[in-house]
Amino acid sequence: MKLTVVGCSGSFPSAESACSSYLVEADGFRLLLDMGNGALGELQRHCGLYDLDAIFLSHLHADHCIDMCAYFVARYYRHDGGRCDPIPVYGPEGTEHRLTTAYADTPTASSMSEVFDFHTVKPSTFDIGPFTVHTERVRHPVEAYGIRIEHAGKSLTYSGDTGVSETLEQLARNTDLFLCEAAFTHGKENIPDLHLNGREAGQTAKRAGARKLVLTHIPPWTDPQVNLSDAREEFRGPVELAAPRASYEI
Repeated sequence: MKLTVVGCSGSFPSAESACSSYLVEADGFRLLLDMGNGALGELQRHCGLYDLDAIFLSHLHADHCIDMCAYFVARYYRHDGGRCDPIPVYGPEGTEHRLTTAYADTPTASSMSEVFDFHTVKPSTFDIGPFTVHTERVRHPVEAYGIRIEHAGKSLTYSGDTGVSETLEQLARNTDLFLCEAAFTHGKENIPDLHLNGREAGQTAKRAGARKLVLTHIPPWTDPQVNLSDAREEFRGPVELAAPRASYEI
Protein backbone atom coordinates (compact mmCIF):
# COMPACT_ATOMS: atom_id res chain seq x y z
CA MET A 1 0.00 0.00 0.00
CA LYS A 2 1.00 3.58 -0.59
CA LEU A 3 -0.36 6.49 1.46
CA THR A 4 -0.05 10.04 0.14
CA VAL A 5 -1.01 13.07 2.21
CA VAL A 6 -3.15 15.31 0.01
CA GLY A 7 -4.13 17.66 2.83
CA CYS A 8 -3.61 17.55 6.60
CA SER A 9 -4.72 20.90 8.04
CA GLY A 10 -7.44 20.83 10.69
CA SER A 11 -10.57 23.00 10.76
CA PHE A 12 -9.57 25.19 7.80
CA PRO A 13 -6.76 25.22 5.22
CA SER A 14 -3.41 26.64 6.17
CA ALA A 15 -1.11 28.57 3.86
CA GLU A 16 0.73 25.30 3.24
CA SER A 17 -2.00 22.64 3.27
CA ALA A 18 -5.53 21.79 2.28
CA CYS A 19 -7.77 20.20 4.87
CA SER A 20 -7.96 16.46 5.52
CA SER A 21 -7.54 14.21 2.49
CA TYR A 22 -5.39 11.10 2.05
CA LEU A 23 -4.84 8.92 -1.00
CA VAL A 24 -4.37 5.17 -0.49
CA GLU A 25 -3.21 3.07 -3.44
CA ALA A 26 -2.62 -0.63 -4.10
CA ASP A 27 -2.82 -2.84 -7.19
CA GLY A 28 -3.76 0.16 -9.32
CA PHE A 29 -6.77 1.00 -7.12
CA ARG A 30 -7.11 4.51 -5.63
CA LEU A 31 -9.12 5.09 -2.48
CA LEU A 32 -9.43 8.63 -1.12
CA LEU A 33 -10.00 9.17 2.59
CA ASP A 34 -11.88 12.45 3.06
CA MET A 35 -12.01 15.50 0.77
CA GLY A 36 -11.87 18.63 2.90
CA ASN A 37 -11.49 22.30 1.92
CA GLY A 38 -8.94 22.73 -0.85
CA ALA A 39 -8.29 19.02 -1.33
CA LEU A 40 -9.55 18.67 -4.90
CA GLY A 41 -6.96 21.03 -6.31
CA GLU A 42 -4.11 19.38 -4.44
CA LEU A 43 -5.36 15.90 -5.34
CA GLN A 44 -4.67 16.60 -9.00
CA ARG A 45 -0.95 16.70 -8.23
CA HIS A 46 -1.15 13.00 -7.36
CA CYS A 47 -3.70 11.48 -9.74
CA GLY A 48 -5.96 12.38 -12.62
CA LEU A 49 -9.25 14.08 -11.86
CA TYR A 50 -11.19 10.99 -12.92
CA ASP A 51 -8.76 8.32 -11.71
CA LEU A 52 -10.20 7.75 -8.22
CA ASP A 53 -11.93 4.40 -7.70
CA ALA A 54 -13.68 5.03 -4.35
CA ILE A 55 -14.04 7.66 -1.62
CA PHE A 56 -14.47 7.23 2.14
CA LEU A 57 -15.78 10.15 4.21
CA SER A 58 -15.05 9.78 7.91
CA HIS A 59 -17.73 12.32 8.85
CA LEU A 60 -19.65 15.26 7.45
CA HIS A 61 -17.89 18.31 8.85
CA ALA A 62 -16.82 20.64 6.05
CA ASP A 63 -13.09 20.23 6.63
CA HIS A 64 -13.49 16.55 5.72
CA CYS A 65 -16.08 16.54 2.95
CA ILE A 66 -16.89 19.94 1.41
CA ASP A 67 -14.73 19.58 -1.72
CA MET A 68 -17.05 16.75 -2.73
CA CYS A 69 -19.28 19.56 -4.02
CA ALA A 70 -16.54 20.72 -6.38
CA TYR A 71 -15.84 17.12 -7.36
CA PHE A 72 -19.53 16.70 -8.19
CA VAL A 73 -19.22 19.58 -10.68
CA ALA A 74 -16.14 17.99 -12.26
CA ARG A 75 -17.86 14.62 -12.67
CA TYR A 76 -21.33 15.86 -13.60
CA TYR A 77 -20.27 18.47 -16.16
CA ARG A 78 -17.19 16.72 -17.57
CA HIS A 79 -16.50 18.45 -20.88
CA ASP A 80 -14.61 15.68 -22.69
CA GLY A 81 -16.63 12.49 -22.81
CA GLY A 82 -19.85 13.17 -20.98
CA ARG A 83 -20.98 12.58 -17.43
CA CYS A 84 -18.88 10.20 -15.32
CA ASP A 85 -20.20 6.86 -14.16
CA PRO A 86 -21.00 6.79 -10.44
CA ILE A 87 -18.04 6.29 -8.12
CA PRO A 88 -18.61 4.53 -4.77
CA VAL A 89 -18.77 6.99 -1.86
CA TYR A 90 -18.82 5.55 1.67
CA GLY A 91 -20.02 7.88 4.41
CA PRO A 92 -22.23 8.21 7.48
CA GLU A 93 -26.02 8.25 7.38
CA GLY A 94 -27.23 11.30 5.45
CA THR A 95 -24.13 11.85 3.32
CA GLU A 96 -26.04 12.44 0.10
CA HIS A 97 -28.42 14.92 1.75
CA ARG A 98 -25.53 16.77 3.43
CA LEU A 99 -23.62 17.21 0.19
CA THR A 100 -26.72 18.08 -1.81
CA THR A 101 -27.72 20.72 0.74
CA ALA A 102 -24.22 22.19 0.66
CA TYR A 103 -24.26 22.39 -3.14
CA ALA A 104 -27.82 22.91 -4.34
CA ASP A 105 -30.45 25.60 -3.92
CA THR A 106 -33.01 22.90 -3.20
CA PRO A 107 -31.98 20.02 -0.89
CA THR A 108 -34.44 17.72 -2.66
CA ALA A 109 -32.30 17.67 -5.79
CA SER A 110 -30.99 14.18 -6.53
CA SER A 111 -28.34 14.73 -9.21
CA MET A 112 -25.51 13.88 -6.77
CA SER A 113 -26.48 10.23 -7.08
CA GLU A 114 -25.91 10.36 -10.84
CA VAL A 115 -22.14 10.51 -10.33
CA PHE A 116 -21.78 9.25 -6.73
CA ASP A 117 -22.89 5.78 -5.62
CA PHE A 118 -23.59 6.40 -1.94
CA HIS A 119 -23.06 3.64 0.66
CA THR A 120 -23.94 4.18 4.32
CA VAL A 121 -21.12 3.33 6.74
CA LYS A 122 -21.78 1.49 9.99
CA PRO A 123 -19.34 -0.39 12.24
CA SER A 124 -18.50 -3.29 9.96
CA THR A 125 -15.93 -5.14 7.85
CA PHE A 126 -16.17 -5.09 4.08
CA ASP A 127 -14.09 -4.82 0.91
CA ILE A 128 -13.33 -1.71 -1.10
CA GLY A 129 -11.48 -2.85 -4.20
CA PRO A 130 -8.40 -4.83 -3.10
CA PHE A 131 -8.67 -3.53 0.47
CA THR A 132 -10.35 -5.13 3.45
CA VAL A 133 -11.63 -2.30 5.62
CA HIS A 134 -12.90 -2.19 9.19
CA THR A 135 -14.93 0.83 10.29
CA GLU A 136 -15.79 1.80 13.86
CA ARG A 137 -17.69 4.71 15.39
CA VAL A 138 -15.40 7.16 17.20
CA ARG A 139 -16.12 10.02 19.63
CA HIS A 140 -17.10 13.27 17.92
CA PRO A 141 -20.12 15.58 18.08
CA VAL A 142 -21.45 14.14 14.80
CA GLU A 143 -21.50 10.54 13.58
CA ALA A 144 -17.86 9.84 12.77
CA TYR A 145 -15.81 6.78 11.86
CA GLY A 146 -12.25 5.59 12.07
CA ILE A 147 -11.11 3.16 9.40
CA ARG A 148 -8.54 0.37 9.28
CA ILE A 149 -7.36 -0.63 5.81
CA GLU A 150 -5.63 -3.96 5.25
CA HIS A 151 -3.84 -5.24 2.16
CA ALA A 152 -1.22 -7.93 1.60
CA GLY A 153 -0.64 -8.42 5.32
CA LYS A 154 -0.14 -4.71 6.08
CA SER A 155 -2.46 -2.21 7.71
CA LEU A 156 -3.15 1.51 7.86
CA THR A 157 -5.47 3.01 10.48
CA TYR A 158 -6.98 6.48 10.12
CA SER A 159 -8.63 8.02 13.16
CA GLY A 160 -10.82 10.59 11.45
CA ASP A 161 -11.82 13.15 14.09
CA THR A 162 -12.23 11.82 17.61
CA GLY A 163 -11.77 12.35 21.30
CA VAL A 164 -10.17 9.65 23.45
CA SER A 165 -11.70 6.35 22.36
CA GLU A 166 -11.09 2.74 23.35
CA THR A 167 -12.68 1.76 20.07
CA LEU A 168 -9.99 3.66 18.16
CA GLU A 169 -7.31 1.91 20.20
CA GLN A 170 -8.77 -1.46 19.24
CA LEU A 171 -9.07 -0.43 15.59
CA ALA A 172 -5.38 0.52 15.55
CA ARG A 173 -4.18 -2.65 17.28
CA ASN A 174 -0.71 -3.56 15.91
CA THR A 175 -1.29 -1.39 12.86
CA ASP A 176 1.71 -0.65 10.65
CA LEU A 177 0.89 3.04 10.25
CA PHE A 178 -1.45 4.99 12.52
CA LEU A 179 -2.61 8.25 10.93
CA CYS A 180 -4.05 10.00 13.96
CA GLU A 181 -5.54 13.42 14.54
CA ALA A 182 -3.97 15.70 17.15
CA ALA A 183 -5.89 18.95 16.86
CA PHE A 184 -5.67 20.03 20.51
CA THR A 185 -2.71 21.07 22.66
CA HIS A 186 -2.21 19.38 26.02
CA GLY A 187 -2.98 21.83 28.82
CA LYS A 188 -4.75 24.28 26.52
CA GLU A 189 -7.98 22.71 25.20
CA ASN A 190 -9.91 20.16 27.21
CA ILE A 191 -13.23 19.41 25.50
CA PRO A 192 -14.34 15.77 25.84
CA ASP A 193 -15.29 13.74 22.78
CA LEU A 194 -14.08 16.29 20.25
CA HIS A 195 -10.36 15.99 19.43
CA LEU A 196 -7.13 14.43 20.67
CA ASN A 197 -4.03 16.31 21.70
CA GLY A 198 -0.50 15.14 20.93
CA ARG A 199 -0.12 13.36 24.26
CA GLU A 200 -3.41 11.48 23.83
CA ALA A 201 -2.51 10.48 20.28
CA GLY A 202 0.79 9.10 21.57
CA GLN A 203 -0.94 7.25 24.40
CA THR A 204 -3.43 5.71 21.97
CA ALA A 205 -0.63 4.57 19.66
CA LYS A 206 1.26 3.10 22.61
CA ARG A 207 -1.71 1.16 23.95
CA ALA A 208 -2.59 -0.04 20.46
CA GLY A 209 0.94 -1.28 19.79
CA ALA A 210 1.11 0.72 16.55
CA ARG A 211 4.40 0.52 14.66
CA LYS A 212 4.47 4.12 13.38
CA LEU A 213 2.48 7.23 14.32
CA VAL A 214 1.79 10.12 11.96
CA LEU A 215 0.04 13.13 13.51
CA THR A 216 -2.48 14.99 11.36
CA HIS A 217 -5.42 17.42 11.42
CA ILE A 218 -3.44 20.06 13.31
CA PRO A 219 -5.10 23.49 12.84
CA PRO A 220 -3.07 26.51 11.71
CA TRP A 221 -3.40 28.09 15.18
CA THR A 222 -1.81 25.08 16.90
CA ASP A 223 1.96 24.66 17.20
CA PRO A 224 2.64 21.26 15.61
CA GLN A 225 6.06 20.95 17.24
CA VAL A 226 4.47 21.01 20.69
CA ASN A 227 2.11 18.20 19.72
CA LEU A 228 4.95 16.25 18.16
CA SER A 229 7.03 16.55 21.32
CA ASP A 230 4.07 15.54 23.49
CA ALA A 231 3.37 12.49 21.36
CA ARG A 232 7.01 11.39 21.50
CA GLU A 233 6.94 11.54 25.29
CA GLU A 234 4.19 8.91 25.27
CA PHE A 235 5.02 6.74 22.26
CA ARG A 236 8.52 5.39 21.79
CA GLY A 237 8.07 4.26 18.20
CA PRO A 238 8.60 6.50 15.15
CA VAL A 239 6.46 9.65 15.26
CA GLU A 240 6.23 12.40 12.68
CA LEU A 241 3.95 15.17 11.46
CA ALA A 242 1.87 14.69 8.35
CA ALA A 243 2.88 17.08 5.59
CA PRO A 244 1.33 17.82 2.20
CA ARG A 245 2.71 15.52 -0.54
CA ALA A 246 4.43 13.22 1.94
CA SER A 247 4.07 9.56 1.02
CA TYR A 248 4.55 6.30 2.86
CA GLU A 249 5.02 2.76 1.60
CA ILE A 250 3.25 0.38 3.93
